[in-house]
Amino acid sequence: MKRVERRFEMMARSISYVTGSQLLSLRSNPSIAIVDVRDEERSSDGHISGSLHYASDTFSDNISNLVQAVEGKDTLVFHCALSQVRGPTCARRLVNYLEESKEDTGIKNIMVLERGFNGWEASGRPVCRCTNVPCKGE
Repeated sequence: MKRVERRFEMMARSISYVTGSQLLSLRSNPSIAIVDVRDEERSSDGHISGSLHYASDTFSDNISNLVQAVEGKDTLVFHCALSQVRGPTCARRLVNYLEESKEDTGIKNIMVLERGFNGWEASGRPVCRCTNVPCKGE
């Protein structure tokens, strides 16, 4: 019976989108992790406070590190600059990794931030310019 339930859980995992307004109200929830997959522009353009950085160009090599870093989180929100290519691609790579590894990571929701970091910043939402890795969200 457990195997059937587990299979259903994995099949049910999909990627959804979240607006900047929704993320602004959700991001203080300790079960959510924001994953920035931009490459070099993160260091010059700033980032969403408290976000983790896993650059898209090395994302596949670092998925297992991400899974360890988000232990205890059940929702991951991915973004890149516009969330049109890199953010959704990395989110899909994580879904595929979780389906193939069959690990019970506790990750239940995988989302992509609509309009990405550029939309977040253009809407006047808070941007952190610290150089801490990872960002402590201070």
